[in-house]
Amino acid sequence: MDLENAMRAEKALFPDLFNRLPVVLERGQDVHVWDADGKKYLDMFAGVAVSSIGHAHPRMVKTISAQAAKMIHASNWVFTESQLTLAKKLADLSGMEKVFFTNDGAGAVETAIKLARKATGRTGIVSMEGAFHGRTMGALSATWSKKYREPFEPLIPGFSFARYDDISSVEAAVGEDTAAIIVEPILGEAGAIVPHGSFLKDVEKIAHDAGALLIVDEIQTGFGRCGQMFAYKGQGISPDIVTCAKGLGGGFPLGAVLFSGCDFDPGQHGGTYNGGPLACEVALTVLSVIEDEGLVANSKKMGDYIKEGLSSHSVHGAGLMLGVDTDDGRGNALKLMKRGIIPIYSGNILRLLPPLTLKKEHADIVIGNISEVL
Repeated sequence: MDLENAMRAEKALFPDLFNRLPVVLERGQDVHVWDADGKKYLDMFAGVAVSSIGHAHPRMVKTISAQAAKMIHASNWVFTESQLTLAKKLADLSGMEKVFFTNDGAGAVETAIKLARKATGRTGIVSMEGAFHGRTMGALSATWSKKYREPFEPLIPGFSFARYDDISSVEAAVGEDTAAIIVEPILGEAGAIVPHGSFLKDVEKIAHDAGALLIVDEIQTGFGRCGQMFAYKGQGISPDIVTCAKGLGGGFPLGAVLFSGCDFDPGQHGGTYNGGPLACEVALTVLSVIEDEGLVANSKKMGDYIKEGLSSHSVHGAGLMLGVDTDDGRGNALKLMKRGIIPIYSGNILRLLPPLTLKKEHADIVIGNISEVL
């Protein structure tokens, strides 16, 4: 389907939700994608930090085919070995005690909010200005942007906001009814904004001193994206709850909530599709590829290389989660697309979120083209 027909079909069939980039993608291989006309692009957004091991990785393709031939769905009325194996793997990687699977990141945040309220008997949730946690009602209540929130207000009561990277603001926002503080280790949709110094460590102390839980949202930052398996690991903190998705499934829909020191009671939460055998087998393969191919280290190496190559520009972020300040985010994204590179943008920040398999020759192309466009 060409672009004109795709745009016509969307207008007729879809709600008016998406401001899509003008391209119809048909296939991908590793860090490249091809459009309906056969034009090749370097994929520098990976479906918004999702395709962590690249497109059509042969091990992932093999896993999907083999598991689909065995069993796709079972539900949580029964045990499946793949679900328990993945739970153990995630517990080992994170150091957390328990795991609950969801279908996406918003579902993980919804679960975390319920768990925090159940565990503490409180209702208050403190989120951050600039934060994005999802568009379902609980996750939306913790999301900052007015354009997402205002059409659906009143949202769930009990949510408030503190300024990111401003510990005095966080301290002022926490009270005796605070159940949890939810924070991204690096603000994602805001453009890969990294906090300074001991901000996350100080947030942890404020939460625990108040008898509240610390929820760390690793939906975008997790699984090697920022040069560590989990971004919070480099901050010396021990969150009570961690939300995950995106890179965990490598393109297959899957999220997870990892937690310690708290739990649900039977029947208090659930989901028909959560942690199905196909999703779990895919995630086990994704994690195995990340480890076997050294993609966590590669993320840090390539991210540092790109930042150094673009040192004359304002670049922020960590690993392969980078933001480049520009005077026109969408306009410059479109210019790069004409040159065969697909980034995304937040306002006037170009966002670079490629597969973790990115190599130096790809990074050189990105550095050269961004330098010329900007």
